[in-house]
Amino acid sequence: DALDKIRFLSLSEPEELGDNKDLEIRISFDAEERTLSIRDSGVGMTKQDLVNNLGTVAKSGTSAFVEMMQAGADMSLIGQFGVGFY
Repeated sequence: DALDKIRFLSLSEPEELGDNKDLEIRISFDAEERTLSIRDSGVGMTKQDLVNNLGTVAKSGTSAFVEMMQAGADMSLIGQFGVGFY
């Protein structure tokens, strides 16, 4: 999701990519500390994103989409909800 966000944002604001034109995800581990680190060159999460998604293995946007449609949301929202891993 973070790479898609920066890719989309860079269409209207190319300077957001800065010098890093190669979008990437890096995975590293520390056997001694028993940790796995995942870093990417995309757009980071806001504090509210962290509150909403931290600890979520996968989040389906289906329920959010159905709720918005029931509340009278515009049909142009289709395709804006998906699955992400955080």
